[in-house]
Amino acid sequence: MRNKLLFLIVLCCAYLLNAQNTIGTLTNEEGVLNGYTLFTSQTETYLIDNCGQVINQWSSSYPPGNAVYLLENGNLLRAAKTDNPDINFGGRGGRIELFNWEGTLIWEYDYSSSDESQHHDIYPMPNGNVLMLAVTVMDSNEAIMAGRNPANLSQNELYNEQILELEPVGTNSANIVWEWNVKDHLIQDFDNTKANFGIVEDNPQLLDINYIGGSNGNANWMHVNSIQYNIQLDQIVMSSRLLNEFYIIDHSTTTIEASGSTGGLRGKGGDFLYRWGNPQAYKRGTANDQQLFGQHFPYFIPDGLTDAGKIILYNNGFGRTPRFSEVFLLDLPTESEGVYSYTSGTSYGPSVPEYIYSDPVDPTNFYSAILSSALRLPNGNTLICDGDSGYFFEIDVNENIVWEYVNPVGNTQILTQGDDPLGSGNTSFRALKYAVDYPAFIGRDLTPGNPIELNPDLSNCDLLSVNEFSIKSSMRTYPNPVTTNLFIDSEKMIESISVYNLLGKKVIDGLGNIKTIDFTNLADGLYIVKLVTSDDILTTKKVIKN
Repeated sequence: MRNKLLFLIVLCCAYLLNAQNTIGTLTNEEGVLNGYTLFTSQTETYLIDNCGQVINQWSSSYPPGNAVYLLENGNLLRAAKTDNPDINFGGRGGRIELFNWEGTLIWEYDYSSSDESQHHDIYPMPNGNVLMLAVTVMDSNEAIMAGRNPANLSQNELYNEQILELEPVGTNSANIVWEWNVKDHLIQDFDNTKANFGIVEDNPQLLDINYIGGSNGNANWMHVNSIQYNIQLDQIVMSSRLLNEFYIIDHSTTTIEASGSTGGLRGKGGDFLYRWGNPQAYKRGTANDQQLFGQHFPYFIPDGLTDAGKIILYNNGFGRTPRFSEVFLLDLPTESEGVYSYTSGTSYGPSVPEYIYSDPVDPTNFYSAILSSALRLPNGNTLICDGDSGYFFEIDVNENIVWEYVNPVGNTQILTQGDDPLGSGNTSFRALKYAVDYPAFIGRDLTPGNPIELNPDLSNCDLLSVNEFSIKSSMRTYPNPVTTNLFIDSEKMIESISVYNLLGKKVIDGLGNIKTIDFTNLADGLYIVKLVTSDDILTTKKVIKN
C-alpha cells in the first residue's frame, strides 16, 4: 500500500504533530468528487461520505461473495458466500441478495451445489435482470473428451466458466433467460481424436483448453474474477486472472446462438469478439508480450464520462518481478461500433495501453496481489482500490491524490483509530463511488452517522488541503454544538475563516480580525472550520450545528 513509510513516521511523531489517522479517511482535499463510496467487508456493506462517516449500512448473514452494487432505486445488490465443501476457491460465493435502502432483504437466490456455484461478480442489468458469473464442474472424462491433456488435470476435474442472466421471481427464485458457457468455445491441438481439435493460433476467437497459464492444471484454471456489461454495445467484458486476459462476448445472441459461432449483432455467436493481455494464450506471442498479470475489473467507461468507450482496468502485476500494480486505459481498435479490428496471424491490439498509472516515485510502493479496482468518476477523477490493503485513493487528472481511505474492518474486529491496519485482514474486493446526484439518493436521509472505526478523529478530514503536519494551536472555539454564533478565543489575530460542509462545499468565507462566526442560516449537521492566524498558522475545528 502507498505511503507505508508515512504510516510509521506518523505513528512515531504523533505527540509532536497534528494527529494523523491510520484508518478511515486519511486525506480529503479540494478536487475530490462529492459523493459516497460503497464497499463490503465481512457481513456488512457500507456507504460512506468523504470523511468516512456512514451514510447507510446493510447487514447480511453471509460474508461477501464478492461484488456489491447500489442500484438507482436505492436497493443494494450483493453477492454472498455460502458453505460449499465441493467447490471452494477464492472468490466463490453461491448466493445473490437484494436489500432495500432500509436494509430489508427483499430477494435472494442460491446457486450452489456439488456441481455449480456463483462466484466473484454479478451485474445489475438495465431491464432489472441480473447477470451472474458461475462455474460448473466438468469431470475428468468430460474434460478429456473436450481435448484437455490428462497430464494437466491435477484435480481430476475442470471448471467451466458460465454467465447466466437471471430474471428475479418472487422472493427467492429466478428464471434463467440467457446463458453462455466457455466450454462451448474451446479449441485444442493436443489430440485429433477428441472434440475441438484445430489450429489454436488461427482461431483466437476460441479458448485453448490446454493453455493453463498460472493454474498449474487445477480445476479452477481460468479464475474469471469479473463480468461487466455495456448497454450501448450489448456486450460483456470478462476477466480471467489466471490466463491474464480479458474477453468481450456478444450478449445480443439467444442462448442457442451463444452456444455456437454464429448469430447475434456481430454474427459470431458466443465466440470471443476480442481478447487482450496475453497473446501466449492463443500462440501469438511470448512471455515478453504478456501485459496483464492477474488483472481485475476491466470495463467500458460509460457514456458521459471522460474517456467514454475505452476500457479501464486494474493490472495487479501478480507473478512478475518486480511486483507492482498499475491502472491501464485502453482504446480498443475497431472497424465499426462494437466490431474489433484484428489482423490474421498477429495478436490483438493495441500494442500498449493509451495511459498507465503507477506510483510516480517508486512503482513497487503500489501493489496488490489480489482483488482491486479502478473506477472512472463523473468529475474525471479515478477511484483506485488497492484491495489486499483495503486502501482506497482518488486521483485527479494530474495524478494528485485528493482522497485516501483505509478500510477499518479487520477479519475479527473493527479497528481503533491509531491501529496499524497492516495484517488486520481488512481486504476489499472493490470500491465504487456514486456522485451526490445519483438517483438512489433522491429523497433519502443522508445525515452522516459515525465513522466505522472506533475512537474516530474527524479533525483530520482534510477538506481544503490542510497541512498534514501543522502544529496544534491553543485557539478555542465555543460553544460546540452551536446554534447561532460560534465564538473564537485566540491570542493571535484571525486573518481568515472558511467553513465547509461534509461534501466539501464552502458555506462561509470571511476575512479580517474575526471573533464570531454566524451559523444561524446553516442546516443542522457537522462542519469543518478552518482558521488562519496572522502568522499563517492554520487550525481546523470540527463543529456541530443544531
